[in-house]
Amino acid sequence: MEKELTIPENVTVEIQNKRVKITGPRGELNREFKYFFDVKIEKKDNKIVVTSNSDIKKVRAIIGTIISHMNNMIKGVTEGYTYKMKVIYSHFPVTVKVESNEVQVHNFLGEKVPRVAKIVGNTKVEVKGQDLMLTGPNKEDVGQTCGNIEQACWISKYDRRIFQDGIYKVEGD
Repeated sequence: MEKELTIPENVTVEIQNKRVKITGPRGELNREFKYFFDVKIEKKDNKIVVTSNSDIKKVRAIIGTIISHMNNMIKGVTEGYTYKMKVIYSHFPVTVKVESNEVQVHNFLGEKVPRVAKIVGNTKVEVKGQDLMLTGPNKEDVGQTCGNIEQACWISKYDRRIFQDGIYKVEGD
């Protein structure tokens, strides 16, 4: 079983054992595929080749997963990932601030203590009025940061049909 992935011109790939390092114009990403025991990852010319001696369905799925992860890494270092979020409120005006590696949501439902969401990896968060733009090279980090912000503004004590305040993902990959 063998699958290939073509490397674009402006991207460099280094492979040592099962550790893959992909560098491009938007940054550098590292990943280790140590749990996949019966799989070889090699670089041949301008292609990444993932092979296995086995033809079991589970191993084929693992090879497809590795190729997908590397494809996401290549897209991340060339184009990057962008998520757009929107602040929605109807009761109390909400303000959002970014400080070091966390997003702080002030005056959410009139609360005195700000709600805090952690920024994962090297994701950049920009606040423009009621819109938040999350950008970064790693799809998983940007997605996790988006999830952290949504979870920080989760309402549990009020009726969700009436209190629809929160920060929600509007656009994303």
